[in-house]
Amino acid sequence: MAGELNGEKVLLAHGSGGKPSAELFQQVFLPQFNNPLLAEAHDGAVFEIGGQRFAFSTDSYVVKPHIFPGGNIGDLAVNGTVNDIAMCGARPLYLSTGFILEEGFDMAELKLIVHSMQLAAVKAGVLMVTGDTKVVEKGSADGIFINTAGIGQLTGNTCISPKNARAGDVIIINGQIADHGIAVLSKREGLEFQSDIVSDTASLNHLVEAILRVAPNVHVLRDPTRGGVAATLNEIADAADVGIEIEEEQIPINEQVAAVSDMLGIDPLYIANEGKVIVFAPSHQAEQVLAAMRTYPEGEKASIIGVVTADHRKRVVLQTRIGTRRVVDMPSGDQLPRIC
Repeated sequence: MAGELNGEKVLLAHGSGGKPSAELFQQVFLPQFNNPLLAEAHDGAVFEIGGQRFAFSTDSYVVKPHIFPGGNIGDLAVNGTVNDIAMCGARPLYLSTGFILEEGFDMAELKLIVHSMQLAAVKAGVLMVTGDTKVVEKGSADGIFINTAGIGQLTGNTCISPKNARAGDVIIINGQIADHGIAVLSKREGLEFQSDIVSDTASLNHLVEAILRVAPNVHVLRDPTRGGVAATLNEIADAADVGIEIEEEQIPINEQVAAVSDMLGIDPLYIANEGKVIVFAPSHQAEQVLAAMRTYPEGEKASIIGVVTADHRKRVVLQTRIGTRRVVDMPSGDQLPRIC
């Protein structure tokens, strides 16, 4: 049967955020752990305790190299989990962290990474309240892997889900895409080149709070990390059973990032971001959302990039700069592994 995982081995592509990742989730994890919260397939689980609603999320970080232009694996780990909680419409409150360290890892580098995590936590307004450390034999890991989990609280009647996209919604992104993936790539062994491209890694919870103040009923918030904008939009189109149309001309992208992507034959739509949010909002709230986003540095280049349609359900279609149209498929693999 197509897509059947029996008899296969785990591949890098299974961590790509594309089709193989979806198959792994649907065929291996969901059947064993299936419950209504997990089946929602959101950036985090939203649940109620004692009449109050909370969001809970976890993620692991294996980025290589550990330090890259604009950030490192430490602040990436904090920002990534903070953002996943924010994408549920919650205010992040507390984080946990787990370190897997390889014997021989440089202590000065570890201190730098931990310090950057603390700075990122302070900026996001969250506390690191518990954690764990394991050390494995030299050669058993790649220096350092980090897991972070977090919990946040929802207020009001906010209900955000990838299933909530509706025909007529406008699609907004807060800035330039693909910076993170290209910044990490620029430091990879054998792929270094001269550029001043830096990662967009940032916590977006304050930006999201500003969005929710002016538009508390936005339908979807997602951060396009693994698999980039392409994977994220395909996931939402499938979950909500809608079509999505985006305009290439309206998608913000750094000229250098575009040039490097073109040189390497990589589509920026499939490259991971670590400081971006995609917002699906009713059309009458679009200008309010844009204005709110543009009051923050992370949202200065916010732009409407597309709309939701009842046509071509479960498909994402790109209007190119030259006036043609093409389908933007779910990625089938990982163009740039180990970037988050």
